[in-house]
Amino acid sequence: MDRAFALAELGPKHGPNPRVGCVIVDRRGKIAGEGYHHGAGSPHAEVAALADTRHRGNSTEGATAYVTLEPCNHSGRTGPCSRALERAGIERVVYALTDPNTMATGGAAYLRDHGMAIEGDVDPARGIGLNRAWVHAMTTGRPFVTLKLAASLDGRAAAADGSSQWITGAPSRHHAHRRREQVDAIVVGTGTFLADRPKLTARRDDGTAYEHQPLRVVVGERSIDAPEYLHLKTHEPAQVLQQLAAREVRHVLIEGGPTLATAFVRAGLVNQIDCYLAPALLGAGGLATLGLLGIESVDQALRWRTRRAERIGDDVFIEVGR
Repeated sequence: MDRAFALAELGPKHGPNPRVGCVIVDRRGKIAGEGYHHGAGSPHAEVAALADTRHRGNSTEGATAYVTLEPCNHSGRTGPCSRALERAGIERVVYALTDPNTMATGGAAYLRDHGMAIEGDVDPARGIGLNRAWVHAMTTGRPFVTLKLAASLDGRAAAADGSSQWITGAPSRHHAHRRREQVDAIVVGTGTFLADRPKLTARRDDGTAYEHQPLRVVVGERSIDAPEYLHLKTHEPAQVLQQLAAREVRHVLIEGGPTLATAFVRAGLVNQIDCYLAPALLGAGGLATLGLLGIESVDQALRWRTRRAERIGDDVFIEVGR
């Protein structure tokens, strides 16, 4: 299973499908084949592992399949993995997490009904951690939301004159672009768009574009002249997520500005915060990263859990979640 998870990590962190890895172990306990899901439209991990087993000249009869996610039981862009495992003569399946996708789940029950030994949910926490955004989207029906904040030590996103480039250093900006490459959509408000005209692209340290580019979304009712962006004419965060979910967006990155960020936080729709703190002070005249949240005492503070903290150049990156 450790190897299956290592394989799954090789899959794309963006897109409508989860990252999944599979290892086929023969009757002697030797790895006969392995595979992982490369993204929407490509063979699922189980099918890739079965193909690899055959390519190596090994048998799948009586073998055990270790999979990071319950084998699917539906036909979409590809056929059901449960049937592929059955046809291959697999005798036992061990999976880390039950599939939360109601359209795809049921593979374990099918295989059990057809005489196969099943061990399920052997490591659900690790399974969720591998596909946190996707699991959230499947269980709630809306995309996972990450809010990006870049601030001075005193919590300012811009100086008194409105200037904000650059509070953080170049290493932090490179890091943020690598995070962009892992999401399905980047969202800004019309105010930020009209003021800054951000490209909202994901670029490598040398300035070249990553192969995957997230959907670029502008939210708000003011008109924008930019057909290459998706313009959602609403101020309601829930409506934004509903429209993006209809486009199979699983992970949304909110990048600005404070008005949009505040709206999503107030609506209780932020699942993770990526905060870049610069060793700089801008004082009370600067623009705060967030507006009023209706909090009047420390007892009402919105509390988060720190998942990661690391130094990036002179800045500090902190990832927190609920």
